[in-house]
Amino acid sequence: MPNSDSFVNWFRDSSPYIHAHRNRTFVIYFGGEAVLDDTLHNLIHDFALLNSLGIRLVLVHGIRPQIDQRLKLQNKQSQFYQQLRITDDTALQCVKESAGLVRIEIETLLSLGVANSPMSGAKISVISGNFVTAQPLGVLDGIDYQYTGKVRRIDSAAIHQQLDLGHVVLISPLGYSPSGELFNLSAEQVATEIATSLQAEKLILMTEQSCQSTESGQLIAQMTTLEAEYLIDHEPQLEASTQCAIQSAIYGCQSGVNRVHILNRHIDGALLIELFSRDGIGTLISSTEFEIIRPAVLSDIPGILDLITPLQQQGILIPRSEEHLEININDYIVIDRDGLIIACTALHPVEQHAGLIACLAVHPDYQKATRGNQLLEQLLNKAKQHSITRLFALSTQTILWFKERGFQDSQFSTLPAVLQESYNHLRNAKVLTKDL
Repeated sequence: MPNSDSFVNWFRDSSPYIHAHRNRTFVIYFGGEAVLDDTLHNLIHDFALLNSLGIRLVLVHGIRPQIDQRLKLQNKQSQFYQQLRITDDTALQCVKESAGLVRIEIETLLSLGVANSPMSGAKISVISGNFVTAQPLGVLDGIDYQYTGKVRRIDSAAIHQQLDLGHVVLISPLGYSPSGELFNLSAEQVATEIATSLQAEKLILMTEQSCQSTESGQLIAQMTTLEAEYLIDHEPQLEASTQCAIQSAIYGCQSGVNRVHILNRHIDGALLIELFSRDGIGTLISSTEFEIIRPAVLSDIPGILDLITPLQQQGILIPRSEEHLEININDYIVIDRDGLIIACTALHPVEQHAGLIACLAVHPDYQKATRGNQLLEQLLNKAKQHSITRLFALSTQTILWFKERGFQDSQFSTLPAVLQESYNHLRNAKVLTKDL
């Protein structure tokens, strides 16, 4: 295998996500356009893989283009107002036909177990049902939406029961009223309401385009809900479908969903890349920051060791044991990127008004940003809070980096006694100081 090293590294890097996602509930929305696409089988294969990894899946499909096709065959015009279909008697019949055919097609693909295919041995059990209670949308702005409805209630207990049995739950954008009426619903709304009702770990919205800034054309990799609200208010040129997905994400996060991902479904494997790699390929929206600087805690020790061990092996950092980290954990600061430790440092008080900066490390994939500067700024603030007026650093490889940030060359004799006693003359590290 010519790329065996890259494959092994990718597989190892994905293992924390495999463990983190197991037994978690993900709600995934994909539109009717995906069902019409020749690449639908790839998406179904990815769903099957997620299921095999122990992820509890709820799939919500759309049917808008299928309804449009059936209305066109009857020479009927699709009627919309503010991005919502007006569902009359004729359109409702098309809704029923479209939902049934699309659901059967998806169930068929999920049941495929052909040898020598990605579905071989999958044995997926798919369950559908009347999990969504709806009510009519009514008359808005003088427009009677007729059989277009909105979600009234989700039978979350019944869905949880099916997920507990290991089933994949497949839901069409239909809702039933207690009086026996059927309503056409927004698939995005159904997926969002299900995710909030189940308190799902993730809501994944697979859209027709990436979530991009209209000014720069660049992918927006992550946003808080506040940033997402600002984007909607200040970028009126956003695609209507993108705006709808962002609004769904905001509502989902505010209602208890931990993470909402907006993915371009045209990118082959987008679902796997987003879920099993550090940076993903879509847009992540959350109520809190995706990447934060915070004091280290004991549960961070494995992550810190993973980060610093390669640097210790190269002689850039001095060896630090797990016991050392446990004893001194309160001295450490980490950058946490969605549960992964990508940078760390420590401030060790060594005597009155003096401190040692130690173990400054940033993961190689994240070294071209300003994370080292951010850590140093946090250390300086921490030093001032502890009335430390002089900082020391011992470095063999990053001398210039410290000098560029105000540190000065110093002599071994300026080190506090405790640092002189522990100094490793074989490393011959340079002594650097900075007065605060």
